[in-house]
Amino acid sequence: MKLEGACHCRAVTFSCRSAAPYPYQRCYCSICRKTAGAGGYAINIMAAADSLRVTGKRHLKVYRARLGDRADADAHGRSPGQRHFCGECGSPLWLFDPRWPELVHPFASAIDTPLPVPPERVHMMLDFAPAWCEPDLRPQDARFGGYPEESIEEWHRRHGLWQRS
Repeated sequence: MKLEGACHCRAVTFSCRSAAPYPYQRCYCSICRKTAGAGGYAINIMAAADSLRVTGKRHLKVYRARLGDRADADAHGRSPGQRHFCGECGSPLWLFDPRWPELVHPFASAIDTPLPVPPERVHMMLDFAPAWCEPDLRPQDARFGGYPEESIEEWHRRHGLWQRS
């Protein structure tokens, strides 16, 4: 499925191809919540990195989250994950992580293409949700205090939702 998105001010627009376009995964970790999650969580989608096309690249900024002394941090205590956002309006756009160079993870909030409604939602990193955030947990929704073991691709395949990108 072709996804098209933009920042709020439209200084940056982008498109990419996704075989996994269902916005089902809500992440409550402090990084996602503070960089892209107004509702207490962020939702990202998986797409093919080689399909990413961007206009307005000069307006892009990249943030690499502070991780402290975690094992996955670099020598400066930063995540290898690159959170791209518009330097004009601040809209979060996508995450790219060089550990998985074939993937890009656009934030559902930046996508303008109508997205399909997922049959269930996965709430992850719930142990990090702030007290003010009351997750909308439905009976069919999966819940995880940390990261689930099932990947975005595996979830889509299990539900018969994997699409040709």
